[in-house]
Amino acid sequence: MSLLRLRAVLRGPGGLRGPGIPWRIFRSYSSASTKEKANRNVPCERTELLEVLKARAKQLQGSSVPEVTVSKVEVAALDNDKFQEAVVPGPKEKQPIPRAQGDGLAQSSTWAKKLQKEMYSQQPKMKQELGSAASQLALEAKGEATPKTKTTKSPKVPKTKAAPAWTQSSGSPHNKPRVVEVKGAAELKRPQKMPKDTSNQQVLQQTIQANLECFLFLQQAEEAERYLLLCHSSPVKRKVMDVGAFNIVMRIWARKGSLNRLERLFSILEAAGLQPNLDSYATALECAGRTQSPAKAVLRYLQQLNSSGFHVDELFQKCLFEEDEKEKVLFAIRTVQPNYQLPPPPSPKISKSSLLQDFYSRETMGAYPKLDFSVQELQERFQQQLHMELKNTVTIESVEAAKPLTPQAIKARELLGTLRSQWRDAILQALHNSKRSMARPKRMSKYNVLYPYLCLLPDEEYVDIMLQILNDLSPQGESLAVLARELGSKVYDRYIIQRKLHSGQLEKVQQIYESYIQLLAKDSQPKQYLPREYWEKLVAEAGFGPSLNLKSCTWPCVLLMRLGMHMLELLVKAVKVPRNILNRRLESKPIPVLYHVYSFYSNWQVGLIRPHPIFSQLVSNAAETTLTFNSSAMPMLCPPVPWTSPTFGAFVLSDTKLMRFMDDTTHHQLLLEQCPLVNLHPVLDALNQLGNCAWKINQPVLDIIISIFNDKGDEKLDIPPPLSEAPKPPTPPGNSSTWSKSFKHEVFLCKKKAAEMHSLRMDALYKLSIANYVRDKVFWFPHNMDFRGRTYPCPPYFNHLGNDVTRAILLFAEGRPLGPKGLDWLKIHLINLTGLKKKNALQERLEYANEIMEDILDSADHPLTGRKWWMDTDEPWQALACCMEIAKASRSPDPAAYISHFPVHQDGSCNGLQHYAALGRDLSGAASVNLVPCGLPQDVYSAVAQQVEEFRKKDAERGLKIAQVLQGFISRKVVKQTVMTVVYGVTRYGGRLQIEKRLKEIDEFPEEYLWEASHYLVKQVFNSIKEMFSATRDIQNWLTESAKLIAQSGRTVEWVTPLGLPIIQPYYRSRSTVLNCGMQRLSVKTPNSSQKPDTVKQKNAFPPNFIHSLDSTHMMLTALHCLRKGLTFVSVHDCYWTHALTVDVMNQVCRQQFVALHSEKILQDLSEFMLEKYCSSSSSSTEPIAHWQKRLKEQLSNVPSTGEFNLKQVMDSTYFFS
Repeated sequence: MSLLRLRAVLRGPGGLRGPGIPWRIFRSYSSASTKEKANRNVPCERTELLEVLKARAKQLQGSSVPEVTVSKVEVAALDNDKFQEAVVPGPKEKQPIPRAQGDGLAQSSTWAKKLQKEMYSQQPKMKQELGSAASQLALEAKGEATPKTKTTKSPKVPKTKAAPAWTQSSGSPHNKPRVVEVKGAAELKRPQKMPKDTSNQQVLQQTIQANLECFLFLQQAEEAERYLLLCHSSPVKRKVMDVGAFNIVMRIWARKGSLNRLERLFSILEAAGLQPNLDSYATALECAGRTQSPAKAVLRYLQQLNSSGFHVDELFQKCLFEEDEKEKVLFAIRTVQPNYQLPPPPSPKISKSSLLQDFYSRETMGAYPKLDFSVQELQERFQQQLHMELKNTVTIESVEAAKPLTPQAIKARELLGTLRSQWRDAILQALHNSKRSMARPKRMSKYNVLYPYLCLLPDEEYVDIMLQILNDLSPQGESLAVLARELGSKVYDRYIIQRKLHSGQLEKVQQIYESYIQLLAKDSQPKQYLPREYWEKLVAEAGFGPSLNLKSCTWPCVLLMRLGMHMLELLVKAVKVPRNILNRRLESKPIPVLYHVYSFYSNWQVGLIRPHPIFSQLVSNAAETTLTFNSSAMPMLCPPVPWTSPTFGAFVLSDTKLMRFMDDTTHHQLLLEQCPLVNLHPVLDALNQLGNCAWKINQPVLDIIISIFNDKGDEKLDIPPPLSEAPKPPTPPGNSSTWSKSFKHEVFLCKKKAAEMHSLRMDALYKLSIANYVRDKVFWFPHNMDFRGRTYPCPPYFNHLGNDVTRAILLFAEGRPLGPKGLDWLKIHLINLTGLKKKNALQERLEYANEIMEDILDSADHPLTGRKWWMDTDEPWQALACCMEIAKASRSPDPAAYISHFPVHQDGSCNGLQHYAALGRDLSGAASVNLVPCGLPQDVYSAVAQQVEEFRKKDAERGLKIAQVLQGFISRKVVKQTVMTVVYGVTRYGGRLQIEKRLKEIDEFPEEYLWEASHYLVKQVFNSIKEMFSATRDIQNWLTESAKLIAQSGRTVEWVTPLGLPIIQPYYRSRSTVLNCGMQRLSVKTPNSSQKPDTVKQKNAFPPNFIHSLDSTHMMLTALHCLRKGLTFVSVHDCYWTHALTVDVMNQVCRQQFVALHSEKILQDLSEFMLEKYCSSSSSSTEPIAHWQKRLKEQLSNVPSTGEFNLKQVMDSTYFFS
């Protein structure tokens, strides 16, 4: 089953992904009969297949297009279904297109002939010179190589260097591109010729380095040096080559012990005007140590090192080593200085953040809390986790596995098993042939550019990756760009793991982790260290061996896409199925399982890889009940490796970044690496604290959810029904040419609904299946963060950030007694989950819980057969789980002694506005969002609705028609979403859409006034907020205007959080890079950090991103101080979780840290930082730049004034977090 199918869900709100598939009819795991499903799917499949072909025909009729070829499709009838699918196959045989009745596709005309030649006009040539081909790959990314073209009448094009045959396309650059793929975006843009900029130079540099890293990994010294000299001889590539490229090749010769070849490279390096760096000298000394060179040679290098301004100690303090390199360098040095000792590890630096002086004080530091596991148990869990990561993937039973097997399913599974065995052999043979072709030189130096990348892993691993993609492919297919990127990334991830194994890093991690367990195990001595500090101490004590941080190696997107496209071509060509496998009346001719087809979005074509209906039918019939996930998608079975740097932490082997990046943006990583590590300590420690929380599954709740899931689901309870419950498409009248627009629209809506249902169903299936897999285990969620500092669990499918269902089945693994007030907090938490008493005091909520105790106990005892009170709440599944916990606790002999694992939540009251009110010391705003003590919770949404109603009354009295129409329709619900998102930068346009959606939900509201009413209301909501939160609007406007001027001056907005985390906004003007691949041209959307910033995004996003960075800072401060008080703490952004016993302590810490945070001069510090960064340039500037700089300086200096609110009042506010 497919992980690709869930991509729409995982990419965030917005439902289905735009540029992939507009709607989907997916594999059904339902109780419907095969006949019912077949009958229901027929018109949908016919419609889509015919629309694809007709759309292409219409486009070709109306425009001149590049000549390409298309072949006939072999389609076997599926039982009673006689329709044929017109798609583009992989085989070379060219046959006429089958005539489709009524749509004129077989007419003899120019466009029809062009259609006949649609796809395979150019077969990739697999024999290319390694050096020149690799250079070509890099050059193409740089925009210097343009495909050879046949042009029609068009403007003159400057002569360009022709690309190698395997990248050539017969399309004219002046015609519309044949196919456009936009990576990870819903917007398709026309590709433009790329101007020369530093971003392209960065891609070129990365490509050169990646190629050389391949040779290093494969220990191919001659090929590496040949390629390096080839690049050095090119003026274009010489500009981007740095000493790092020479160091890589020198490392290969050092490992081979060839000091002569290494010294030759030293000479070339210096002749090129480059200065050797520390890594260069470390490599030379390693080689000298490996060959036991005489002291004279070693002394020469040490003298040169000193003359370059380095000290010998820096070799061991700043260089990264693999395998035994460190020992060899030390051996070489000791031939000259026999008594030389390794420099002592630097004394640990302590964060100087004023917010954490007490936290890092050794005087107040207690022992780190222990887990309820022995050393032996933690060692066993570590070995299980390591075993899982070494396998790369995990196959688990689906929660649908309990369904009885039908004879049809058994037969289909046997068939699939046989076919997959044949496909494995066929793909392996195709890969061997491809590599043989690439490795067979025309001349001594000729190879194909991708050849080294196909040698990094065992051949069987490439086959596994391709088969996994095939198994994950949905019946509706997937875009080429997505599949290519997926394939390339999987190879890269496995390569990084192999590098860690080859470098000896794994053995060292194992050794250190075994000692690290002493900090956590219950049967070891207490230690006054944080996880990061203890890990660093153990690393320092280990002394020798490889470094735990790998030397950076990034594959540019261009390379990933090329490698993925090549693997995809092999897959398409190699995998075939007998035509008669489901219908023995047909001949047993092998036909391709995968086809290359087009879909159309606006005026653009998007290439898809789609499985043949025979394969989809087989998979559907088999109803397989296993799911395969990457190991990094699963919760960890042992405590995570602590974060100690931006590149090391979380999983044992799987590559994880501290900060999640958008697309291929790398500015964040550079910023983090340049930041002094001590400044990142608070953030690293907070992430480690969140990741060290152990979890377990609430089995009774999980079992109830699974039973409903397997019994057609329940939309009211947020358990998606299967596709058997989807609306059935209408029966098609006649052939497709007679279908009316309304009929097509109805079919479209059915498909769209089915696609949405399937996405939700698959999302739930993955979450429940993973939960069921770990139902008897204790597990952990390693954390990282986004560019604003907001934290997220690394496993993407199942975690505590999920929906009501996911949260309900999670419990803390550690239990705590309820204590004297714990049961009361459980009851208050339950009422909070119902949403029934939001405006009531806590005591009233508690009293209400006691009044309905009978309903609570009935829900716990008879969840599906009783009165079902829990089902009518805001968060039904969490409410049910809480009912069960209350029932157990209240029935125990001593409720105060009852051991509870249940998380109790405390939620911020419109947290974004709380931060704004505190920043501006806004008295009225602070009262509205519960920063001021009050007997009842203040509801900002109701207050805004009341203010809007007052405005409406005045306008209605003046005779304004729309104000009169809105009488009785203004409510808290209508304005809530807009008020909530104003603080996060929603525009009036977005706010109008939100209000329009709420008004549509009111049946009595006249539809003809929707636009006018929503336009009027959003204006009044903004006016109300401006009046109620005057300081908030001033700060928001100041942030927006500052960001606008910064972006207009050509810079991106940067700032540093109060905890020292550097942040940069990754919004640039994007463009499309066209890649000429074998199957089609791909247009990859690439945001470039060297391009001009996207001014609109930079200015609109700065206020919400800045506030998000503050709420993240507050959460991290709370997490760290809760650790000092011995609390279990996790968060979902501004919702904090702990045991019922410790809610009061967490509430106190939460308020203390909010007051401490906002007692800092946050806006003043931001102003000073930005003035220093953007307005202190000493270099001479032209007049326009000086003018912008002057305006920017004035803007940044004009910090908004603050009000009279006393922050200390927050300490006594019950409903600040509640």
